[in-house]
Amino acid sequence: MKRILITLLLISQFSIVAQNYKFGKVSKQELEEKFYPLDSTADAAYLYRSRRTYFDFILSEGNFHVVNEYHERIKIYTKKGYELATKIIPYYSPSSGSKESVNNIKGYTFSLEKGKVVKEKLSKKSVFREKRNQYYSIKKIAMPNVKEGVVLEIKYKLISPRFWSVDDLKFQFNIPVKKIDYQIEIPEYYGFNKRSTGYFYVKMEEKSKTGTIGSDFTYVIDIFKFNADNIPAIRDDEPFVSSVRNYRAGLKLELRHIDMIGIGGDLKTYSTSWNNVSKSIYKSSKFGSELNKSNFYEKDIEQILAVAKTPAQKVGAIFQFVKKRVKWDGVYGLYTEKGVKKAYKERLGNVADVNLLLTSMLRSAGLNANPVLVSTRDNGVPLFPTMDGFNYVISIVEFRDGSYVLLDATEPYSLPNLLPVRDLNWNGRKIEKSGYSSWVKLGSSKPATEENTVMVKISEDKVVEGMMRTRYSNLKALNFRKRNNHKKDEDLITNLEENKNLEIEDFKIQNQDNIGKPIIRNIRFTSEDLIEEINGKLYLEPLLFLSEHQNPFKLEERKFPVDFATPWKDKHVVIISIPKGYKVESIPKSIAIGLPNSMGVFRFKVVQMGDNINTTASIEINRSIIGPKHYTALKDFYGQLVSKESEKIVLVKM
Repeated sequence: MKRILITLLLISQFSIVAQNYKFGKVSKQELEEKFYPLDSTADAAYLYRSRRTYFDFILSEGNFHVVNEYHERIKIYTKKGYELATKIIPYYSPSSGSKESVNNIKGYTFSLEKGKVVKEKLSKKSVFREKRNQYYSIKKIAMPNVKEGVVLEIKYKLISPRFWSVDDLKFQFNIPVKKIDYQIEIPEYYGFNKRSTGYFYVKMEEKSKTGTIGSDFTYVIDIFKFNADNIPAIRDDEPFVSSVRNYRAGLKLELRHIDMIGIGGDLKTYSTSWNNVSKSIYKSSKFGSELNKSNFYEKDIEQILAVAKTPAQKVGAIFQFVKKRVKWDGVYGLYTEKGVKKAYKERLGNVADVNLLLTSMLRSAGLNANPVLVSTRDNGVPLFPTMDGFNYVISIVEFRDGSYVLLDATEPYSLPNLLPVRDLNWNGRKIEKSGYSSWVKLGSSKPATEENTVMVKISEDKVVEGMMRTRYSNLKALNFRKRNNHKKDEDLITNLEENKNLEIEDFKIQNQDNIGKPIIRNIRFTSEDLIEEINGKLYLEPLLFLSEHQNPFKLEERKFPVDFATPWKDKHVVIISIPKGYKVESIPKSIAIGLPNSMGVFRFKVVQMGDNINTTASIEINRSIIGPKHYTALKDFYGQLVSKESEKIVLVKM
């Protein structure tokens, strides 16, 4: 009964504290709060998030500007929450043309000193502007006097001349939210599609009011209000997620039309279908027109075609040529920055410069090549027709037998149909010369594989000595090269020793630069940490240092998919020589378990064969994406795997 009363008291206090949202009026109760009542694991929480978006008519321009007014109140509970004390505001700021602006920035840090509320004002010196790229800048706000228990409050205004674009509404974050209060006001001339995302529902209320231009002209403003309390967090540290933003609650607003007929203008429609989106992108002078430029590489393509005769040879030769010729500068984008000719000359360009050049050269070789629009994994999945849904482009070549290859020349270690992880985000949109577009599956049919073979013996002083051969194929080979090819052997040895509790005596890697072959790594090692001796008995795990000890899936339920990026397979074979004077008392029993619908299987087998104990363990995941309805089965699957691999072999003296 006492516990129930305490809980009711907390909830009561929770609702009372959340009533005062006036900027600069943080309460003592908010500062005294030691943890978020509905999630004690939260490092911080939004006590309040407010946004008002409206359209302001600029008479001198004859157009509307979009004005966004933001107010955020953040409670910091732990040191991990300090990262919320630096606010990053991106805004559109090209070198020429209309720019967005961020102004009216105000902020306070509130703390409790000797029982009194103390506030420290944000200094103008703590607001910085940084240029991120050709198109975007950021305002960085560093809040003062940050420590555990403080409340931060920030207010600012973002004004945009881009009247066709309204930023997405975000309801759910990496931390919980006590209350949101959003209001979007849209003039009658603009029609927006409103698309809900995520799994937390926020009710929308609609009403209208009258707006004026000058002293005489009036028009209708549609108002959309969103209010919600106690929104749980969806954290970005969950394993195997392409982009957690896909699953957080929010609302996307995509311009459908501008209707100015009633005031003597025109009706313009936008983004009504994926075909319209694709055609609009293709018609851009920085996209489709770039594919027609070819005179600057004519001599190079002649030399390539003098040797490469078959379609497969042409694809391979041109692909490798572009990878070596033009280095990717790390910048994403659908449109070229330099243009293919200048990028070719300077040997550097953004992703569109590189892969549109690749597509152009493939076409010049007589191949059926087209660009494919991609939304990278960190950009989310474009669920609805939108011009902002894609941020990347790759190339496709289709053959007469119906097969095709996907190519990304920005990745030095990629191969045809072996794309880097950033590209593997469900489907891409292929655009043909005619303007017709269609979906293309981006995943690979070949699983990423890792195979380990370990042979060890145990010395008289209980030191394990042995050798291990590891083989990485497909995406695992690409990722290994990407992570490690720039590192020295000494660094790789140190990392392996620290992660596996080994002492490496010999180390060799094969095929680091021969990307057509798997990575082969051979090591010779010793370890004093793999055997435990208790009362004369020896205990060791059958897989030694290859065992899994933690289940990566810890949530009770998960409302978004598990995304492995690609099907994969790991296989471990460990052969342990039984030391002289010992015999086997017990070994773990064999097991074979599967996921529903043949999505995966785990096999584990330990057998004694003469003087050796042989262990074979394999896990296969046959789908790159496993839906939330199978999360419980997957969590249990991994739980059994961890439990089995943690079991011990027991050796006793003869």
